[in-house]
Amino acid sequence: MSNTERLLDAPPGPQLPNFEGAPAQEILKWALTEYFPDVVLASSMQDAVLIDLAWKIEPRIKVFFLETGFHFYETLQTANRIRERYNLDLVMLEPIDNPRIWSEEGYTACCEDRKVIPMNNFLRGKRAWITGLRREESPTRANAKAVEWDPVRELVKINPIVDWTDQQVDGYIEEHDLIVNPLRLEGYDSIGCVPCTVPGSGREGRWSGNLKVECGIHQPLPLKVINTPRQPGA
Repeated sequence: MSNTERLLDAPPGPQLPNFEGAPAQEILKWALTEYFPDVVLASSMQDAVLIDLAWKIEPRIKVFFLETGFHFYETLQTANRIRERYNLDLVMLEPIDNPRIWSEEGYTACCEDRKVIPMNNFLRGKRAWITGLRREESPTRANAKAVEWDPVRELVKINPIVDWTDQQVDGYIEEHDLIVNPLRLEGYDSIGCVPCTVPGSGREGRWSGNLKVECGIHQPLPLKVINTPRQPGA
């Protein structure tokens, strides 16, 4: 038995409501009522689930997509199709000037200049952002909450479908006849940039063969390590 306990630190920032187990629509209705128009929605253009949910509550919601310069053709086509279907207020965020490249400076530097910094700049001045993050996707996301404080960007982070399973996602897509990135039908469960994405379940197809599991957009909730006395006989 380990002599340490890994406990979540008390989250910084404002007191936020506990929406554990609440329907995605209820979470989104609260978020859009509370923060609109100073709230934006992030989409990887893997499917239109989160956009569809939010748009039905507030069709003026601003959506942003990180146009890294390395996306699959199918992903860019999916973005265009979704924008047209919903008459979406879509912002395509481009990399910083002279961005570093994966083949020269490494994946982390490439993600930083093409995703993290552009997104952080865009979120400056906003009060909240909405993501499609789900716990089932990766161990690094297992502690995510439906509503949490983003200490890096100092704003509220809303994850309405955080507890959805793959089956729930697929069921919602089928029930509402949603647009889906065609790469999903080719075995890509998680779709990123061409140089670092291969078919795979969950997020195992991202940065395949590399220890990297996140691009830096989503940070795991901080963990505190507390040493505890060993119990007799433990």
